[in-house]
Order: sequence, then C-alpha cells, then structure tokens
Amino acid sequence: MDYKNAGVDIEAGYRSVELMKKHVQSTMRPEVLTNLGGFSGAFSMEACKQMEKPTLVSGTDGVGTKLKLAFLMDKHDTVGIDCVAMCVNDIACAGGEPLFFLDYIACGKNYPEKIEAVVSGVAEGCRQANAALIGGETAEMPGFYPLDEYDLAGFAVGVVDEKDIVTGKDLKHGDVLIGLASSGVHSNGFSLVRKVFGLDHENEAESKNILDTYEPRLGQKLGEALLTPTRIYVQALRKIREAGVVIKACSHITGGGFYENIPRMLPEGIRAVIHKDSYEVPQIFRLIAEKGMIEEQMMYNTFNMGIGMVLGVAAAQADPVIAAAQAAGVMAYRIGEAADGEKGVALC
Repeated sequence: MDYKNAGVDIEAGYRSVELMKKHVQSTMRPEVLTNLGGFSGAFSMEACKQMEKPTLVSGTDGVGTKLKLAFLMDKHDTVGIDCVAMCVNDIACAGGEPLFFLDYIACGKNYPEKIEAVVSGVAEGCRQANAALIGGETAEMPGFYPLDEYDLAGFAVGVVDEKDIVTGKDLKHGDVLIGLASSGVHSNGFSLVRKVFGLDHENEAESKNILDTYEPRLGQKLGEALLTPTRIYVQALRKIREAGVVIKACSHITGGGFYENIPRMLPEGIRAVIHKDSYEVPQIFRLIAEKGMIEEQMMYNTFNMGIGMVLGVAAAQADPVIAAAQAAGVMAYRIGEAADGEKGVALC
C-alpha cells in the first residue's frame, strides 16, 4: 500500500506545478521576493513607504456553483478569472490597489492539464488586476470530492493610503450613482440559474445539450453566455481616480444583488434611488426571468442585472466618471442618486 493506491498521486502534483509555472511567472511584479514552490510568498512593501499611512486591505471568495457549468462543458480556463475578480473587486471597492493573490484548488483527482487550465485563468485574472500570483495550493482529496470535480477559492491583498479608503460616510443627498456594466451573470446566483435551465438534474447528457443550445437573443450558446467570466474593475477604478474623481462610495454587486449590496455603501439617513430605465438590462437576465418565471424584485435581489459596480460621486463628477470608465473599456451609466431617507434601496 502507498499514497497513490490511497488515491493521491504525488507525481501528478509535481507535473501540475511544472505546467502552471509559465502562467504564474506571467503575473510577477518587481516586489515579489520568492519563487514558486516555497512554503510562503514574500512581497516587498518598500514602494508603499510614499503613502502617509499605508493600509492593507484583503478579500477572499470562491466561484461557487458556476463551477458545475465548467464541469459539464469541460472548460476550465475562465473560472480562475472569476475567482480573482470576486476578490480584487472587493479590494477595489475600498479604494485599494491589489498587490498579490493566492489560490486554493481542491480536487477529487489531480489531472495536471485540467489544473493547468484553471491556473491559466487565475493568472489571466491576476494580469488584468496587476496582482502577482504569489502562491497557492492544490489539494487532492479522494473520497471527499468526485474524481472529475474540484473547488476553487482565492485570497487577495491590496494596499490603500488610509486617507483614501472608500467608506461611503461622505455620501449625501444629491450625489449621483454611476453603474459600471457587468460582463454577464458574473459568479453569483448560479444555483438558481441551474434550476431555471434544468441543469440541476442527474442527466448529464441533457444538461450538456441545454448548454450547447444556441440562443439567438444572446448571439451565442447558452453555456458560453453563462460561463462568461466576471469583469475585473481594477483598471477602470484606477482610471477614474486618475481623472481626479473622488469616489465617495462603492459597491460590488455580488450575491444579494442590488438590495443587499448597495446599502453596504450607504451611511445612515441616505437612500439609494435607482432608475431601472437608465440602462438596458442584458438579455441573459431577461431570459432567466422569463424561463424561470421570476419576479422582478427577486431578480434584483439575486443578480447584478447588468451592473457589476455602483459608485457614488458628486453630481459635477458624473461625466468624468463615465468618460474615464469608458476609456478603460467599461460602459458606465448614470443610474440614480442618493437621497435623504431611511437607509436602503428604492427601484423606480
């Protein structure tokens, strides 16, 4: 009896590391002081000395049941982007610049080429966020996960000068709310998505057929639309700050949609008024609502509905925000305003 007979292939682990090295290397920043394979990653904070009060900000998250679609489609090179996005977007919400990222992959069986595909997506997400992939862990756990499945989670650290932390405390009546467009469903609500499209049953062949169906209103196959990776907003927010805009409040629209996330950026006594007709809700959300017969409030309480990030700024800075975001390749819309009232969200 040996470890391999027990279900853990150490040699496959070594091969996975070799295959992912080129992807990891592509994310390196000058501040990284260690190489892949050590027990920990080291990152120099020397460049942060110019800040008055350098403050670390962190975020951790996973991809959730969106992974089930990756398994069905046997496509594993985009979910890593989702994992990075969910972490670095939270950091960016606080005004932080991501510095480095670590991933954790747990699988039933280590298939090196599959692990490489996952890490290639993680590396792509890190490049988009200008974060170094400084380390990670691949755990082979036979008997805990099915042989052909895995889970993926991550952890990111960023930095911001204390005086520049975005808290929402200065948001006031008359300030404007700007929505940054999402790339699709992102990485939340997929338990409901799978139920709506009949992807929660045990008939794998039928599920694959559903995902492989071309949807004319989407202009692509359903699976392709649903697996579109989460947009990373780090560069867009950087461009907005460089334009001289003071971001008073910021909310990453994740699980819980508008109703749960927007209040997190509001001070007491301020209400967010959102105008639903201020932008075009993407067809994927209309399809989900129609197919699942889901009420509008539940849609806005579950999905991002086409808006992945909401910013609160002074009214005079609304146009510069939109211009800077669009220069970074992200569509932006004036979707509402802050108003005196009970803390919460009003959609009208």
